[in-house]
Amino acid sequence: MAASPDNSIAHIASDEDQLFEFVVRTGHGVKGLVDAGISHIPNRYIHPPEKLADFKRISSTITLPIIDLSGLSDASIKNSIAQEICEATKKFGFFHVINYGVPQDLVKRLMDSTSEFFELPPEKKACYLKGVSPCKNVFLGTSFTPESEKCLEWKDYIIMFFFGEDEARAFWPPEYRDVLLEYLKLQQPLISFIFESLLKGIGVTVDDELIKAYIEPKAVNLNYYPVCPNPELTVGVGPHSDLGVITLLVQDDVGGLQAKIEDEWVEIAPMPGALIVNVGATLEILSNGEYKSVEHMARASNTNRISIPIFVGPRPHTKIGPLPGLLQKDGKPIYKDLLFGELMEHFFSTPHKGKQTPLDFARF
Repeated sequence: MAASPDNSIAHIASDEDQLFEFVVRTGHGVKGLVDAGISHIPNRYIHPPEKLADFKRISSTITLPIIDLSGLSDASIKNSIAQEICEATKKFGFFHVINYGVPQDLVKRLMDSTSEFFELPPEKKACYLKGVSPCKNVFLGTSFTPESEKCLEWKDYIIMFFFGEDEARAFWPPEYRDVLLEYLKLQQPLISFIFESLLKGIGVTVDDELIKAYIEPKAVNLNYYPVCPNPELTVGVGPHSDLGVITLLVQDDVGGLQAKIEDEWVEIAPMPGALIVNVGATLEILSNGEYKSVEHMARASNTNRISIPIFVGPRPHTKIGPLPGLLQKDGKPIYKDLLFGELMEHFFSTPHKGKQTPLDFARF
């Protein structure tokens, strides 16, 4: 659907059915609204003031840990780094890592190629919409669950579920395919080290089979937050906790990520050369609550913004629940055993409602 004199963007924005068709079903996304010259966000994107109030009261009193990974080749330093990771995870659920083994020129190329993809004409991107994409593990979207959300989120994205290089090379968009595969390959040792460190830190006996079961598959989002004419009225991403085991996030220098730490909303400002790591709901379940996932969100902005998270988690058929050997609170597990696919289905069927959405589903 193109904006025309009889079907102007102002008319589309004011009609909920036409807006949904334009933004969601035809793949124009939020960027399509911006490119068409919209001067005020549609009502469907306006969030209640009481929901936005907390995010505007940002604390500057909490500084997240910055963990330097440059000494990982030294066994004694490696143990110290593993301990730092466990402490930071238990206290904050979020931390930065630097010198993490990925050249910054590769990160820049990934950012640039992400921008290149979202600058494509809508019809070039629409072939990746869910239902028409040539691969079910690659699809273009906007907001989070627009079919069930009362208020939409100011974000477009494309997600790739990585189950092997052959499928990726066959179906991922060529604008970023090669650079993203290189980036993923270089992140794998870090993912393994962090997860192994966290399990050992709570007394879990670790072997290769256990590690592989929970971190082999990955999902990567290329998130694009177009410039917003009224960023104070909406959100880029609503409050939520991530679904998987851990998330590794690289963001550009615009900023907008906020996390609820020690009951305060904290701005996690961009740090040149750093990667952000945070706990997901699945790790909270596996650790029986020893590690806590953290509620976070993203602001809308008056500048284009890009963020690229790697969501690390098990395959849908993998059973998750408190791992054997963990001390159980009051002699009982907090969370029940279930398939990760069940948790996924619940998570992706409901709008963002804060941290508890997946955890309440898994709790006894």
